[in-house]
Amino acid sequence: MPGVRGVLFDIDGTLLDQDEPIAGAAEVVDRLRARGIPFRIGTNTTRRPRSAIAGILRRGGIRVEDGEVLAPAVLARRRILESGRRRAALLVPPASREDFGGVEEGQDRADWVVVGDLGRDFTFQRLNGALRCLRHGARLIALHKNRVWDNGVDGIVLDAGPFVAALEFATGLDAEVVGKPARAFFELALQELGLPAGETLVVGNDIDADGRGAAAAGCRTVLVLTGGTTRAELERSGFRPDRVCESVADLAVPE
Repeated sequence: MPGVRGVLFDIDGTLLDQDEPIAGAAEVVDRLRARGIPFRIGTNTTRRPRSAIAGILRRGGIRVEDGEVLAPAVLARRRILESGRRRAALLVPPASREDFGGVEEGQDRADWVVVGDLGRDFTFQRLNGALRCLRHGARLIALHKNRVWDNGVDGIVLDAGPFVAALEFATGLDAEVVGKPARAFFELALQELGLPAGETLVVGNDIDADGRGAAAAGCRTVLVLTGGTTRAELERSGFRPDRVCESVADLAVPE
């Protein structure tokens, strides 16, 4: 597209399918790097730290550095540290805690409650502990509010969003959402790329998280059909991306 100078890729359904590389994805990333076109790779995944996400991409032949992966934890950590109130109850998997360096973890009298995807570890006890912190003045951060996801084992299961909604309902608070489609996530990517929104292309497979979220932030959009979204669903949604591609492999990288 004329005027595009940088790219933000989604991961699941765009570059990877169940942690396996989508055909042609590695070549597209390599061409961007060879031509000096800046890119970042964004995900709402909270089950793994970004070092592990980058490792999975590399094992699939997609050459990326850890710092080129953007995840909601990056923004949540920044938000907490900049506030000067660093004590947080982290409802995230143990491995994901490495993305919260400098944050003081504590379940009692926390200043923040951070909710990611705990899967089967979303217990009555954990949720009530978070509730108590919120009732005592803690702020609520949602790493994302995805409703469901396919975990590759059990099929479609609850994601973090329903548990965030439960805490919002119980407390009357509104969570600060830092994952896609929140504008803050795309603004983080633009800061990393050093580009204005109108010169940044967002490539993803989710109509809301990648498409509408990016468009609302002023970015250009490409929707790929490798992540389960069909042309019929896109038509019914009323959202019109700048381009629709069968796969990320169809992206043309300028010479």
